[in-house]
Amino acid sequence: MTEQQKIINIAVIAHVDAGKSTLVDAFLKQSGVFRDNEEVADCVMDSDAIERERGITIYSKNCAIMHNGVKINIVDTPGHADFSSEVERIMKTVDTVILLVDSSEGPMPQTRFVLSKALEQGLNPILFINKIDKKDARIDEVVDEVYELFMDLDANDEQLDFPILYGVARQGIAVTDPHELDGVDWTGGGEKLKHTPEGYAGFDIKPLFDTIIEHCEPYPDLRDEPLQFQVSNLAYDDYIGRLGIGRVTKGTISEGEQITVARDNGQVENAKIGQVFIYRGLSRVPVKTAECGDIVAVSGISDITIGETICDKDHPDPMEMIQIEPPTLTMNFMVNTSPFAGKVGKFVTSRHIRERLAKELEVNVGLKVEETDSTDTFKVSGRGELHLSILIENMRREGYELAVSKPEVIYSRDESGAKTEPVEEVIISVPDQYCGTIISELNQRKGMMLHMASENNGYSRLEYHVPTRGLLGYRSQFINDTHGEGTMETRFFDYEPYKGEIPGRGNGVAIAIEEGSCTPYAIFNIQERVQMFVEPGTRVYEGMIVGMNSREGDMEVNPCKAKRVSNQRAAGSDDTIKLTPPRVFSLEEALEFIADDELVEVTPDDIRLRKKLLHELDRRRAGRWEDRS
Repeated sequence: MTEQQKIINIAVIAHVDAGKSTLVDAFLKQSGVFRDNEEVADCVMDSDAIERERGITIYSKNCAIMHNGVKINIVDTPGHADFSSEVERIMKTVDTVILLVDSSEGPMPQTRFVLSKALEQGLNPILFINKIDKKDARIDEVVDEVYELFMDLDANDEQLDFPILYGVARQGIAVTDPHELDGVDWTGGGEKLKHTPEGYAGFDIKPLFDTIIEHCEPYPDLRDEPLQFQVSNLAYDDYIGRLGIGRVTKGTISEGEQITVARDNGQVENAKIGQVFIYRGLSRVPVKTAECGDIVAVSGISDITIGETICDKDHPDPMEMIQIEPPTLTMNFMVNTSPFAGKVGKFVTSRHIRERLAKELEVNVGLKVEETDSTDTFKVSGRGELHLSILIENMRREGYELAVSKPEVIYSRDESGAKTEPVEEVIISVPDQYCGTIISELNQRKGMMLHMASENNGYSRLEYHVPTRGLLGYRSQFINDTHGEGTMETRFFDYEPYKGEIPGRGNGVAIAIEEGSCTPYAIFNIQERVQMFVEPGTRVYEGMIVGMNSREGDMEVNPCKAKRVSNQRAAGSDDTIKLTPPRVFSLEEALEFIADDELVEVTPDDIRLRKKLLHELDRRRAGRWEDRS
C-alpha cells in the first residue's frame, strides 16, 4: 500500500471582525494557490454577495493548501453569534483550531462560545494575537485574559499549554515574539498601508505554518478500517444536486461505491456514492478515491442531511449526532396581502414560500420552520435577528415577496414549570460621556450589570446580562445614543427566569389613509409632528406606515393631499418648501422598529412598513375587542 498523504485539518475561529478571512487570504497567497498575475479580491473566501456587502462571514467554507508535503485543509468560520450553528458542526472535522484574538479588544463574547466548542471536542488550540500594529494594542494583558478564559472553560493541562503567535493578518505576518516587529514602519511611508497578504517588510506567515505542523500530528493511517464519514456541512450544485461535506474518519471512500447511510432517526439505508470531491486551493476537484483524514464532498444521496453517517455497507457504525443549540427567536413569514402585492416579485404565493423555506432547511441547520393554523403563514425560528434577516434578504434578491411579523423570543419552562426566557451576554465599549444614558436604557430593559471598567482612551467597557426581549429594537437606538461611537457585541448566554414586562416603543406611527403618490405640500404640513419615512413621489396605500409620531399613539394622515388650486398665487411660494430628509430603513432596522400589530412588507425593490389591519375601522374594532378582553 502506498504511503498515506499527511493531512491536517484546521478551523480558524474568532469573534466577528478579528481577521479570520484575512488570515485565510494570507494562507492562500503565500502557499502559491494564485498565479503571480492573478487578480485576487480581499477576503476571497467570503464569496456570497451579502458577505461581501456586509464584510462578514455567514457560511463555513473550505479550502486546502500544501506546506512541506503536508496538506492543510482550512475551514473559515463565521464570527457572528447568529451563525454559531455553522461553527458547532465543523468542530468534529478538524484536528486543531487557530483562535484569533484582537490585540486591543481581547476576548469578546463570541470568542468564549467558539473556544468552548473547540475545547469540548478535545482540540488543542493555537493562539494568534492579531492586529499588533494597533496603537492601543495591549498584547500582554490580552494573553493573560485568554489564559483566564481557558481556565474558566475548564481547559485541561495540555490545552492550556497552547502555542502563541503574534502578527498582522492583513499584511500576512506571523512571528513568535512581538518584539521582532518593533522596527517595522506600519505607516507604509506616510501613506495608508495597503493589504499585502503576501507578506511585508521581510516577514511572512511561515512561522504559523510551521507551528501548525509541529503542534498537530497528521491524521493516523486508518485506511484498512471500514468506511466512516459524518456529514458536517451541505452544499448544492445545480448539475449534480446535494453534496454532503465532512471528514472521512476511517477507511476510504470511492466514486460509485455501495454504502449504507445511518439516518438521524436511527434507521440504516443502502445508497450509492455518486462523485467524490476533495479541496485543492479554492477549488473542489473530483477524484476516484479519497482517504481518511481528508475533508471531502460527495454527491449521489439526494436526502443526506447534517449529522448522518455514511458507512461501509457491511459494517454500519454511526457516529454520535451533531447537537445544535435550539433557536431563540421566532417570526411569522406571510403571503404579502398589501394592495401593491405581486407588482414586482416573481414568487408571491404560499406554495412558493413553503418550497423556498424547505430548500433553506436543507443547508441551514440552525433554522426551524413550522406550519400554522393559516395556510398563508409559516412560523420561522432562528438564532437571532441577523440570522433571520439574512434569509429574508436572500429571498428578496431571488424575487420573493412576503410580509414578516415582529421577532419574538421563544420562551421555555424549567424543571419546576416556571417560565424562562433567553438572556444575552452583552459587552459594550462606549465613550465615557454616554455611559449614563446606556446604563439607564439597559436597566429599563431589565439588564443586569456584571462589570464596568474604564479604558485608557476615554472609553468605558460595560458587561451586562440582558433579556433577548430587551435588546429587540435597541441596536439602532444605541447607535443614536452614542452618536455612532459605541460598539455592542452580544451572545446567547442561557435561559433564566422570566424578567417581567419590558416597555416597548414609546412613539406611535403615522398611517396613510388613502392610496396615491405623496406630495411635497402634504409632507411639509405633516413633518412638523412626524419623522417621515417617505419622500415626494412615493406610492403609498391605506394602512401603510409613512412616519413616526412625535408622541404616543398612532395618527392617521394623508400624505397624498394636493394643494388646492385657485386663481390667486404668491410668486415663488411653492419654491420655499423645505422638506426634512426621510428616515430610510434597512431590513434589520425595520424588523427592530415594528410593533406587535405591524408588519414589514418585503419585495425585491422595496421594504415597507404597514399595519396588520389596513383599514382604520378594522383597527378600531380590534382595539375594542382588546379592551374588553
